[in-house]
Amino acid sequence: RKDTLSLGVCNGCQVMVELDLLTPDHDKKTKKCDITVRIKFESIFLNVNIPDNNSVMLKSLKGSRLGIWVAHGEGRFELPYEESKYNVVLKYSHEAYPGNPNGSDYNIAGICSTDGRHLVMMPHLERSIFPWNWAYYPENRKSDEVSPWIEAFINAKNWITNNRE
Repeated sequence: RKDTLSLGVCNGCQVMVELDLLTPDHDKKTKKCDITVRIKFESIFLNVNIPDNNSVMLKSLKGSRLGIWVAHGEGRFELPYEESKYNVVLKYSHEAYPGNPNGSDYNIAGICSTDGRHLVMMPHLERSIFPWNWAYYPENRKSDEVSPWIEAFINAKNWITNNRE
């Protein structure tokens, strides 16, 4: 159905990748989100960059660098094609550990379907909604009731409202 969206975070990301919901047109299938390079559970607050993208949920956040929680022992994106073959919408701010805690190819933290409706990511935006969830929040923004991540959910709600069939 063209009037639907989906979001897969962490284990949801892994399921959607396993079901090949993001790149059905690729001959080579994306490997499952595999065990992290360091082979251990990671729980860390780090930065991600949001590049220019067409994701329903994240496109209004393009150009942002935001803090977000990571909490997983798996989730490394192993991609059979070069980065340009994917709709990359979220990248760890660094290529190496600890900034890319699972060793994902091209330091990818999230990808989206080509039409922008189906989003998967390993970091937990739902755990980063409120400033008090963050390990660090800028002093000049202490009066914020919610973090910029709430915009992803507002964008989803607005898209659903405007695309009812």
